[in-house]
Amino acid sequence: MRIWIDLANSPQVLFFRPILEIFVERGHELLITSRDFAQTVPLVERLGIKAACMGRHGGRSILRNAWANVERVGQLFRWARKQGTIHLAVSHNSYSQALAARLLHIPFVTLMDYENQPLNHICFRLASRVVVPECFPSEALARCGASRKVSKYPGFKEQVYLADSSSADDFVNEFHIPCGAVMIAMRPPAPWALYHRFENPLFDEILHRLAQRDGTFIVFLPRVPEQADSARRLGYPNVWVPPRVLDGPTLVRTVDMVISGGGTMNREAAILGTPAYTAFSGKPGAVDGELIRLGRMVPIGRREDIEKIRVEKKHRPTPLLDGSLDQRLADSILGL
Repeated sequence: MRIWIDLANSPQVLFFRPILEIFVERGHELLITSRDFAQTVPLVERLGIKAACMGRHGGRSILRNAWANVERVGQLFRWARKQGTIHLAVSHNSYSQALAARLLHIPFVTLMDYENQPLNHICFRLASRVVVPECFPSEALARCGASRKVSKYPGFKEQVYLADSSSADDFVNEFHIPCGAVMIAMRPPAPWALYHRFENPLFDEILHRLAQRDGTFIVFLPRVPEQADSARRLGYPNVWVPPRVLDGPTLVRTVDMVISGGGTMNREAAILGTPAYTAFSGKPGAVDGELIRLGRMVPIGRREDIEKIRVEKKHRPTPLLDGSLDQRLADSILGL
């Protein structure tokens, strides 16, 4: 079978890597596309994945972002048409791929783990199969027209790649990060995402408070270059913006805590047992809610919640891993 995988955002590169390997082991031929957004292309190159890069994010403007997606639909359509027969298109909710695949009459499978993404209506309705975690609300599937074509899996998608993550990225010594300090990874919100189109002053206040505290060292991980420039302009000597893309799972294993405006890194920390604090100010999803219920993530939704952050060295972590989830997801994607 010839399978087309679209990698539209950086977390998807890590997520799909083990699944790509399974597909190859099972004798399938892979066709891979990517998008120039966040750290997607550097991660693709770092992991040695051969991908055709097409399109980029449209920025803050809803209209420009919509037009960027329309342009990418055309790019993907023309590219895929030249590849000959494609038996299956797969992505983690790539709207551009969903539309291009429909135009080319290619069966489309989407995976998703956040029910409040407005464009689920597009991907879910165009998909022949929708793969979601068990905690994904059934009413959200029904609302987006996916009730009769759903495959649910236990656990969390980050478990797919964290189970076998063993990078030797020694950035602590490479960049002379001070020993003994409480090391904090901070990732700002994604204000350009359709589900989160506003700033988060609470995250900024957390950053300022921790940066002014003795004995802390903050690894600031921007989503876009403008956020990196803003962090550098703060002038705090203990706020460090890495000069290159770091291996995310290794970073999460190394730091003493993770504080993020939502997203994959928070869930990685929760699953690996690193203290995780979410300052996501959008509508919370069922996956984060489940991790909060399990006591693996702490929500920071108000100024007074900042006091919940325990600034201390990490104790012995207790990971929540599943070494067989990648095989089960590969089966679900293929409809086995």
